[in-house]
Amino acid sequence: MTDILIVSVRTDRKEPEERVDLITPPADDDTARRADAYAAVPLLNCLLREVARPVPGPGTHATYRLPGTGRLLRVRGTRRPRAPEVHAAGAWRRVGHTELVKLVAEELRRHTGLSNHELPAEMLDSREAVAALLAARARATPPDDPYLRSEQALVTGHTHHPAPKARGGGPAAAWLPYAPEAHARFPLTLLGLREDTVVEEGDTAALDGLGAAPPGYRLLPAHPWQLELAARDLAPAFADGRLVRLGTTAFPVWPTAAVRTVYAPERDLFLKFSLDVRITNDVRRLWRHDLLRLRTTDTAARDAFAESDAAWQSDRGHRTADFAHEQLAVVVRDGLRGHLPPGATPYLAAALVEGFDGSPLAAAPRPADWWGAYLSRVVPPALTAFGGHGVVLEAHLQNTLVAMDPDGTPVRALYRDAEGVRLLSEVSREAGWERLVYCLVVNHLMEVAAALADHHPGLDPWPALRRELARHDLPEIPALLTAPTLPAKTNLLLRWTAADGADARYRPLPSPLAGG
Repeated sequence: MTDILIVSVRTDRKEPEERVDLITPPADDDTARRADAYAAVPLLNCLLREVARPVPGPGTHATYRLPGTGRLLRVRGTRRPRAPEVHAAGAWRRVGHTELVKLVAEELRRHTGLSNHELPAEMLDSREAVAALLAARARATPPDDPYLRSEQALVTGHTHHPAPKARGGGPAAAWLPYAPEAHARFPLTLLGLREDTVVEEGDTAALDGLGAAPPGYRLLPAHPWQLELAARDLAPAFADGRLVRLGTTAFPVWPTAAVRTVYAPERDLFLKFSLDVRITNDVRRLWRHDLLRLRTTDTAARDAFAESDAAWQSDRGHRTADFAHEQLAVVVRDGLRGHLPPGATPYLAAALVEGFDGSPLAAAPRPADWWGAYLSRVVPPALTAFGGHGVVLEAHLQNTLVAMDPDGTPVRALYRDAEGVRLLSEVSREAGWERLVYCLVVNHLMEVAAALADHHPGLDPWPALRRELARHDLPEIPALLTAPTLPAKTNLLLRWTAADGADARYRPLPSPLAGG
């Protein structure tokens, strides 16, 4: 079974009546034990990658020295480190999750010279969310659709983030009704937005088909969680009639791995909302500056995919209110059906790493062939977009869908999220290449390769990746294939030092591509 992690939440919000069934009881001892173990995994991954220094030696454990405190730490496992122990008074002693958080906080204070009280609280919240999600999943019914099942599989989520599931510090009852990991589904709230306050750009026609607005108003769907978070700010607009409530959609939507992006299968429509909650490094609001550049980045990405075998899920347009430009913004994204080959089923790449019931990665009968097909679908469109069009895709695990044929063989990649796209007209080629290498190679392909090798012992995934990269005539490829290191984003240090979430910083990570 794959190790799993999560992180928690705290908000002041009442549980909607229609979702009371998702309120979970206190965790039993087994759930608590599993939550402790799972919550340690990504935190350890961050600590070992960003701060700790390996100590060579024999044995079944990997041993590290923490340079700030001088302590020795050892763990079992590699991709999913577990059972952390510290050396004290001449013996190894097991470290529980709460003590691990204290250990990490002390190490980072010594290592950076900075204090941070917010991040340790998020780390502790993550363990509580693990327990809440494990309990909720045990009682929930997963979707029959394998694509939706993959979007809702990420109980661990980002494998190298200290708090990948933190959701604002609220009680579980505040966020479980909207949590993809709890197999949630819910109707959207429909608002009437007075016509003279509407701000929109691009193709937003799909929004008008979600319901009926009264004369003088336009339809604006809203995420119910965001409405509660923004209730105080929006109260004057409801009071003076700029906003009116029109009920809910006649159908449920399914939250995807991004939490704030939902899918309506009946309409084959994705909608992305603002959510005033910190998820991983950022508060997930649709910021005005990103909305203003959305058409530029989306158009560039669509052009880059115009003659590709892969697909770009276009962020076609957005609509919002001039008095709550960021809080009420909604982005309209392409559905799936027009982008899939006949008979193909899409899967979220991150779920292939996480593991879920029905994963084609785990079931691949010829893993080397499967991996070759995967690389041939995922790598070329990202490199062609960069080299041929100056488009830097945020090609990480959560922004990539991979369509499989009925035999489970990868046949098409689908990329998404114009907000994460960078253009070489905006950034240097060197910075764009570093970002692409991190997203595509380190965050994405190295994780899929490691998961595949775990399921299929004896498989060496790196020669195939080297061959696929070498096929592409980019001036950066020779250095990539021979460099001893790759850039790895330092999410723990970024959060500890309170850096801007978009201000990526990297440390060298030993490259499995070198020397082949």
